[in-house]
Amino acid sequence: MVEYLSVRSIVVLAFILFGIGIVGVVSRRNLIVILMSVEIMLNAVNLLFVGFSRSFNDTTGQIMVLFVMAVAAAETAIGLALIIALFRKARSAETTAMQNLKDV
Repeated sequence: MVEYLSVRSIVVLAFILFGIGIVGVVSRRNLIVILMSVEIMLNAVNLLFVGFSRSFNDTTGQIMVLFVMAVAAAETAIGLALIIALFRKARSAETTAMQNLKDV
């Protein structure tokens, strides 16, 4: 089997992606950008699952990726529905607009 990337390279790439996601969640106020940052973090975890699954010649990590992708799809659908509801009520997708929803 030809080894294209070492496990170390995959782990470093996954940590970089996860760090980018963390910075996006912490530093941004737009809910759509925060949702995309969470998706980047989930993809970094999926990359780790696939990388370790390939290095140990085990399919368990790849099966776990399928479950994580299903949960991520559901999370994205619910998150976008909440963002649309917030936008209709407050005309903004910023996190500061959520404080006005306490009256409802």
